[in-house]
Amino acid sequence: MNPTASTALLTDHYELTMLEAALASGAAERRSVFEVFARRLPEGRRYGVVAGTGRLVEALRDFRFGEAELDRLRTAGVVNRQTLDYLSDYRFSGDVWGYAEGECFFPGSPMLIVEAPFAEGVLLETLVLSILNHDAAVASAASRMVGAAAGRPCIEMGSRRTHEWAAVAAARAAYVAGFSTTSNLEAGRTYGVPTAGTSAHAFTLVHDDERQAFEAQVASLGPGTTLLVDTYDVPRAVRLAVEIAGPQLGAVRIDSGDLLVQAREVREQLDSLGATNTRIVVTSDLDEYAIAALAAAPVDSYGVGTSLVTGSGAPTAGLVYKLVAREGADGSLIGVAKKSKDKLSIGGRKYALRRLNRRGVAEAEVIGIGDAAVDDGDDRSLLVPLVRDGEVVAAADLAAARARHDASLAELPPRALQLSRGEPAIPTVYEDHGR
Repeated sequence: MNPTASTALLTDHYELTMLEAALASGAAERRSVFEVFARRLPEGRRYGVVAGTGRLVEALRDFRFGEAELDRLRTAGVVNRQTLDYLSDYRFSGDVWGYAEGECFFPGSPMLIVEAPFAEGVLLETLVLSILNHDAAVASAASRMVGAAAGRPCIEMGSRRTHEWAAVAAARAAYVAGFSTTSNLEAGRTYGVPTAGTSAHAFTLVHDDERQAFEAQVASLGPGTTLLVDTYDVPRAVRLAVEIAGPQLGAVRIDSGDLLVQAREVREQLDSLGATNTRIVVTSDLDEYAIAALAAAPVDSYGVGTSLVTGSGAPTAGLVYKLVAREGADGSLIGVAKKSKDKLSIGGRKYALRRLNRRGVAEAEVIGIGDAAVDDGDDRSLLVPLVRDGEVVAAADLAAARARHDASLAELPPRALQLSRGEPAIPTVYEDHGR
């Protein structure tokens, strides 16, 4: 989601100066292969989650330099007239493959591959990375939270803790990774993510007392609503909530205090009042570790905000966009790679497989250099076409992405779900069948 009509200036200045120099040198039309990958996962993470692919292909459709964009570049003196002429006709004509949205990834996974003339591909670097780094970071954190919740629903409610448009993207990414609903209405309108919400403390405080607030909410939203019970005194509020809504009260929400102790006390109190089916929702700066600590508590669902939209300590997925092959004098592709210390890349166009054992459990992320995979019968191909000849061919289906994530996570070994620090759940293995 982006509030601007064109995505062309959602990029860095140096993308355009590289273009200008490449047009002058003659390299602009040289066939090139760019690759998106993470050299490593955030410390202690066992896997990452691909998210943002659907947003990316939509942004690519809008990557056009109209009069407003060209005028800005002209008046700011960013590039010369030749480059402006090139940009006025810019249309991405290449191919894009990638890991399908919802798929798990590991260090070195070629989660996106762009093949196009250098001029077309280099312009996409910043756009690609800004979308995928953000969305994959949120989805990776969300997946860990959903795993810690062990089947209890998680609600995304971080809109007030991030940029207004990042909030929409975060809600979408969290939904891909298994969150059930979001509080963000724009995410509901744009992407169809289910929305939910009832009231905040302000609603209670604006009324003369808690009784008046609860009566007003139940009268408006019905007894199945969720009443916030920690504005003043929790036991008193729970009694009042059941008195007003009856034993059919939908849920109560606790947003402060020792959540483990309070959840147990509230559950006991609800049951004693006959509200045995009333659910307990907890919020208050939760992350995956706090959710895991509440596993033994009688909690029915979790609302997560700040930690989710900031990647739970890893606000970027650490993805990079590197040139890995270029056209040689004879027209064939030549692998190229960065050799600098601590930032090595591996040249050559790649394919990727998830190697499974006979029980269907993943054993390795296999990355091959060359044009064709060698399938031994226990490998699952990971790259799917996203854009062909400049046209989007992948459907942005959130339901499919959610199902894909469930399936991808289910085939990983059990250690993938551990929250303790450790190595990636499976190793990355390189095989060269193309050189």
